[in-house]
Amino acid sequence: MLRTVLAPIAALLALAGCATVPPAETEAGFLGTVSAADPRAQEAGMAMLRRGGSATDAAIATMLALTVVEPQSSGIGGGGFMVRGAVDGTVETFDGREKAPAGATPDWFLRPDGTVPPFRESVKSGLSVGVPGNIALAALAHEEHGRLPWAMLFEPAIELARKGFRINPRLNGSLTSTAERAGWTEAGRALFFDDAGRPQPAGHLVVNEELARTFEAIAAAGPEAFYEGERAEALAATVAAETPRKGAMTAADLAAYEAKKREAVCGTYRAYRICGMGPPSSGGIAVLQILGQLERFDLSALGAENPVTWHLFLESQRLAYADRELYIADSDFVSVPVQGLIDPDYLARRSALIDPESTIEAVVAGVPAGASTALADGDEPEERGTSHFAVVDAQNTMISYTSTIESAFGSGLMTGGFFLNNELTDFSRSPEVDGRPVVNRVEAGKRPRSSMAPMVVWDPQGRPVLAIGAAGGSTIPVQTARSIIGVIDFGLGAEAALGMPFVMAYGDAVTVEQGTWLEDAIPQLKALGHREIAVREAGVKGNAVLRQGDRWIPARDPRVEAKLILP
Repeated sequence: MLRTVLAPIAALLALAGCATVPPAETEAGFLGTVSAADPRAQEAGMAMLRRGGSATDAAIATMLALTVVEPQSSGIGGGGFMVRGAVDGTVETFDGREKAPAGATPDWFLRPDGTVPPFRESVKSGLSVGVPGNIALAALAHEEHGRLPWAMLFEPAIELARKGFRINPRLNGSLTSTAERAGWTEAGRALFFDDAGRPQPAGHLVVNEELARTFEAIAAAGPEAFYEGERAEALAATVAAETPRKGAMTAADLAAYEAKKREAVCGTYRAYRICGMGPPSSGGIAVLQILGQLERFDLSALGAENPVTWHLFLESQRLAYADRELYIADSDFVSVPVQGLIDPDYLARRSALIDPESTIEAVVAGVPAGASTALADGDEPEERGTSHFAVVDAQNTMISYTSTIESAFGSGLMTGGFFLNNELTDFSRSPEVDGRPVVNRVEAGKRPRSSMAPMVVWDPQGRPVLAIGAAGGSTIPVQTARSIIGVIDFGLGAEAALGMPFVMAYGDAVTVEQGTWLEDAIPQLKALGHREIAVREAGVKGNAVLRQGDRWIPARDPRVEAKLILP
């Protein structure tokens, strides 16, 4: 395949110590822009736009570069969802979610005596690894919407891996807090730890030659180099060696993997059209439910710093998440009442339960059209190792892409220079509750439910205006809905909307972000009926591109900026 040396690569490497957003324009005019959690990956996407690439090209290059510089969060060892919104209103969604191997069964995580082991035991095991989907997603999307040669998309990531990248404070923090997993394998220790077993400090240069060779093979031969042949066999063997039961992943599981196009979920909020990912993601539905249930309230008049505004937001979350837990899973295995869950009449009935002056005493799932009550809620954990990135190109095509390996450093297992996901722990590890099968139980070939919520938005005139998403497990739909409210109801810019205080309901419990005005508003929230309120640092991370006037502005969550700057 054609290989072209990218002139801006030196600039990409120079960005290793810079947390600023690259410019979206050149003397040639608007080429597009990118927002990503690491400026080096962001520059990889911008390099594609400068060469005339599509938003899809730029998003793929960004995902590949994140595999190198943000190994704790995402990459080719995991999967993701991509939402593409065009200027004519067309929306497409691509499902690259990981799949359980063919040998998986509903009792996959149970001990021989039928009990559920500690979560960490399930994560740090081949049992947790799903067949990765990001490369298949990239190939499918590129086939339909790529303009640059496939091999060219890999060049920034190859250069970052081969010439090296410097550890930033955020990666060092992850290595320190998750050292047991990041340093589980010899490969992980060699890359990220010193001879004494300590995490390498911020500023340390990491060279990942094995990952560079993996990228070169996939760039030259296409996705088959990942899903077939020696690399697929090595990946399956790595997983099988740590899988303490029959049914371990095989090379045949990798060869059988397919990314899928799914039907988007779309709705409106104050005349803005909002579209996202449907099942197996719960994120798009949850965002649309939260917004739809809030539409009858004049949030703009209430104001962004009014405890009542965020009380209403918490109540809408509680209703949406009750539905999420009971109804949403892989729609190839379960009948998910998607249209019923986002139907305006249904959302109006759910919204009627929200009282501006008090909390709902006992929140339960509703009964949308097409729902089955024969299934049960399970015991899914948090997902943490995730990254979101957003792109718009010269044609105003929007890409919103969320990629994950689930926990920080995934399962801790490495092959080919990259970490493998622990995505199967996004399934419920308990297959039944009170004799009823859990909707999100493990099944052969099934994709676990996700919270990821890549969204694209058109304004009331039908113009593309926002691509947005977040990382942070079950907090993702909340972060995304909150930021959309910030843009639409409060007229905030992208960075300000992403940086609004975080507040979330976990059932009857509420978490408020430490150090924000909401912490001082806890007495008012308690007066509205929220009794169990915890104050914590917010583990959130969002990214967006927003059109303001005739300019597109990229932004990342301001909480992340200080953790990206090298010493």
